[in-house]
Amino acid sequence: MDVILDVLDTLVFDRLYAAVLPRHSATKIAHYFPSNGTELATLNESVNRYFALLPSKWATQSILPRDHLLRQSLSLFLITWLFGIILYFLSATLSFHFIYDKRAMKHPKFLRNQISMEIAQAVNAMPVMAALTVPFFLAEVRGYTKLYDFSSQAPFPLYTYLQYPIFIAFTDFGIYWIHRGEHHPKVYKHLHKPHHKWIISTPFASYAFHPVDGWAQSLSYHVFPILFPLQKVAYLGLFVFVTIWTVMIHDGEYALDSPVVNGSACHTIHHYYFNYNYGQFLTIWDRIGGSYRKPNRELFDREVRMTQNEIKKQVEEMEKLVKEVEGVDDRCYETQTEMKKTL
Repeated sequence: MDVILDVLDTLVFDRLYAAVLPRHSATKIAHYFPSNGTELATLNESVNRYFALLPSKWATQSILPRDHLLRQSLSLFLITWLFGIILYFLSATLSFHFIYDKRAMKHPKFLRNQISMEIAQAVNAMPVMAALTVPFFLAEVRGYTKLYDFSSQAPFPLYTYLQYPIFIAFTDFGIYWIHRGEHHPKVYKHLHKPHHKWIISTPFASYAFHPVDGWAQSLSYHVFPILFPLQKVAYLGLFVFVTIWTVMIHDGEYALDSPVVNGSACHTIHHYYFNYNYGQFLTIWDRIGGSYRKPNRELFDREVRMTQNEIKKQVEEMEKLVKEVEGVDDRCYETQTEMKKTL
């Protein structure tokens, strides 16, 4: 994240902070900050390891120097929030228009105005999730993690390749137990229930969380580079991958029938029936923890999965489990009494 911060400081934030909090400001707030004694020659050290980028002329023109804790916190918050919003809308919109089986919107458990509600919940949650994530990015920028720049700095040559499966295994383990813990009755109704509002999810449900829930399920990603070495470019790539993967497991396209990978079909079973398939990437922890449920074969047949008989079976079990897990079902469905005639 230090490289990204150097680039965006140069292109955007230097001028922004110089305009809002100029160095020679006569306002009262200026008295709360030490003078900016930053030298241009000391800036952009992180990005210059990769390519040459001269600091902007605005780099020393704010009362907040680049390395000030408040400035870094504000900048990282804006980067995390806005980048998350852009990636969410881009990946979810593409998935919805080109991959998502829109016949699912005719399912009797699809909610009235569901897509707009999913988007609203995600958009409202993202700034809070971004704020909660800032301390981890601050730790990275300030050198408190084991992130490194180049493959030559890896613990050993093979680690350049091993870092990816190690990351997946570690984060999947952490998410499994956090996610499963959120299904405890005393936690579920306060934290995780908003995400399970979407029994028939769309790609826009991928980040439609209670903000603390969404943040909690991301903890493993940020703890990993504190405990394990990770190359910086790999970290950014994995950050993008995780975001897109989260959209993919809500896309309702069951192309992957794997006993190992926790794909869209496995996660659909989780939304349908609540108490199964807590993993994010793999099925191993569900198998060990006794919570794995193999997706039924009908899901992988595009015609059979939308028949009235199949949907009737789904609905009967869904309603039984909703009553068991939540008690009263307070969702507002498109149709409350019968399946849509167009199925």
